[in-house]
Parts: sequence; C-alpha cells; structure tokens
Amino acid sequence: MSGLVDLTGKTAVVFGLANKRSIAWGIAQKLQEAGASLAICYQNERLKAEAQGLIDELPGAEGFQCDVSSDAEIDALFAKLKERYGKLDVVVHAVAYALAEDMHGDFLNTSREGFRIAHDVSVYSLIAVSRAAAPLMTDGGSIMTLTYFGAEKVVPNYNVMGVAKAALEATVRYLASSMGPQKIRVNAISAGPIRTLAARGVGALGEMLKAHAEKSPLRRNVDQIEVGGTALYLASGLSTAVTGETIYVDCGYNIMGF
Repeated sequence: MSGLVDLTGKTAVVFGLANKRSIAWGIAQKLQEAGASLAICYQNERLKAEAQGLIDELPGAEGFQCDVSSDAEIDALFAKLKERYGKLDVVVHAVAYALAEDMHGDFLNTSREGFRIAHDVSVYSLIAVSRAAAPLMTDGGSIMTLTYFGAEKVVPNYNVMGVAKAALEATVRYLASSMGPQKIRVNAISAGPIRTLAARGVGALGEMLKAHAEKSPLRRNVDQIEVGGTALYLASGLSTAVTGETIYVDCGYNIMGF
C-alpha cells in the first residue's frame, strides 16, 4: 500500500506501456504499490516481449494487447476485461502518436493524413476507450490521460502533436461533463518532458529537457514515478471532486514567462 492511499479491491487498466521509460510504467508501479489490480496494455506483438517482462515484475498484474486505433481490438479487450475482472475503477490513457515527418520541419507542411492519424490515435482513442470502459465502471471511477504544455504554447518540433494535445485537453472537459452523472471523473496530467519512446520522435528533445531544467522553479526535470504519484492521487478517493482538469507535473515550468 502506498502511504495513505489504499486501492485494494480496485481494478485499473493502463494503456501505453512500451518499456521502462514509459510514463505508463511509472503510473503502473504507483497504482500497484497502493494495492490495485492491474490490467496493462501494450500496442502490438513487437512491443509484447519488453512490456510483458515489466508486467511480470508487478505481482498480480496481467498483460493484454490492444491497438487503440482499432474499435474491434478495443471491443475485444473490454470483453476480456469484463470476463476477468467484472468491473473497472481506473483507466489510464497514456497513448500518443504522430508521423515522424510531421514532427519535424515547418508546421505549415503538416500532411492531411498525418493530421488525421495524430488526432485519431492521440485524441479519439480516449473517447473510444472511455465509451468501452463506462459500462464496467459501475461504481464510478477515474479516467486520466497524458498531455503536454505544447497544447498551450508553441514548442519547436512538437508541431501537429501540440494541436492534438490541445484537442485532447478539450476532449477531457467534454468527457468529464458527459460522464459526470455516472460518477466517472476525467482528467489530464500535463507532464514535463521525459525521455520516453514517444518523446524520441520530438526533435531536439535534449534541448527541451535542458530548458525545462534551467527555467522551471525547481530547476530540474520530472520523472515517471512523480507523474505516477499524481496519477495515484487522481485514482484515489482523495480526488473525488476533481474532474475536467489539466494538472501540471512539470516542476513548475508552465508558470514561467521566460
């Protein structure tokens, strides 16, 4: 159990585990420490081996394959989750993707297909997953996703992903309104830059990390476990009146003017 937070008897499904650098991995560790039963999802067979190795490190956690760009795979997954767990309490959506060519160069040259893919995988998937999860969240619960400051301000090389993250944050608010009567809370965590597999697609990531460490009030970068701590708060009874929010976990970088 993690401090004052006890998630014993709660079930959480975590999307987006790729490797030990994944934010999903930091979140999964914190939820497991608090006693939650975990269903951890990876995208495909290519990522299965490394993901399953991490899942095996968490007692009682089970791995499932699901590509969130496929409604058929989402439906199949939640049918398995219903059969295995009966109900869900927490959903963690740590998924984002954009074509590499649309993450570099001039934003003006974003392709139509690249724009569609970024929004389908990074934004619409939250709606699809939330819709599938809702019937299993019979006692209410918490849904959370991951965003970044590039949703609000122009970040070099973030390009179409910044626009997708802005759409994601708006989606969080609309889902919070839609799902509130079912006592389901929906929030976003805006994490500072972390060397994840997805972040490697952002050009000049090293410069971004350096700038955050130099200019944030805490004069450092955040890590996956710290993001996991905020996710634990959102998953717990400590946040039962919090919904539709974007919570920054970036060592304060977002408050600085320059």
